Amino acid sequence: MRQTSSVLYIAVDPLLPARGKGAGGFDEFTAALDHTGIPAVWLTSRSRLQFDEPRRKLGHAHPFIAEDGCGVYLPEDYFHLRPDSGDSPEGQTAPVRRGRFTCIPSAEALPAASEALELLSLETDVPLVTLRSLSPRELAHNTGLPPREAELARQRDFDELFFFAGAPQAQTERFLAEGRKRRLQFRQHGVIWSAAIGASVRGSIAALSKLYDRALRYHAPSVALATTELAPSLFPFCDRSILLTDGTGGAIANKRPYPRAREVQLLSPEPWEQVLESIAAKSWQPRKSVAQ
Repeated sequence: MRQTSSVLYIAVDPLLPARGKGAGGFDEFTAALDHTGIPAVWLTSRSRLQFDEPRRKLGHAHPFIAEDGCGVYLPEDYFHLRPDSGDSPEGQTAPVRRGRFTCIPSAEALPAASEALELLSLETDVPLVTLRSLSPRELAHNTGLPPREAELARQRDFDELFFFAGAPQAQTERFLAEGRKRRLQFRQHGVIWSAAIGASVRGSIAALSKLYDRALRYHAPSVALATTELAPSLFPFCDRSILLTDGTGGAIANKRPYPRAREVQLLSPEPWEQVLESIAAKSWQPRKSVAQ
């Protein structure tokens, strides 16, 4: 493995959305990272199967963390880690095979979340519908995705996607509270929710950091890169952080919720060059980017 100044963790969903236009210049930025030898680990709420096409298009050849921290996926021979070899990071679940990838799980594999959801729904009398239970036509209608993309969206390794079927808000809040007592972790994506048991972005990053440290034989600082809405799920677990803003100012800029983070406005001139400069900086002083 090439020596590197840092390992970059990118909350990629807003920058590379499943539908619509992605962030301008992100493909060139990805190529620049490869040229400079900085590994870029992508974090996503999407599944392994959903990520095949965007990874192929951008030539992403590094690990990624999928399903909101449910597991780390390693490309073939990336760390020469073998499933069922016992060669897993200390304190981590043994790696398993998932498609073309070696996976280090954080969460319990399906159907654990599905069974827990079904039991919780029965006991709380809160009706819900899992995406797995829908017909192809119903699936496309409820997700708003073309049939092929909708089918990929519901094929998961760890978490279960579902929506509430008409329960009042107070009832759904009780459902969520009771589920959390049972170790279910819920994340909302519009009207669709996901549920997993044991998902951990922190644990996924910790597992990867140990593998990078072992491969490099030194510690490369971890750098988080995220927009404001996803920063809380990533920033606390990395050594350094870069906050991507839309340049509208207001409460985000005035309150400075992440005073130690460097800020780069996506609408400023050459934002990705600013990100690269921040990643490479040897001394880390928070700096706010000002649009011109």
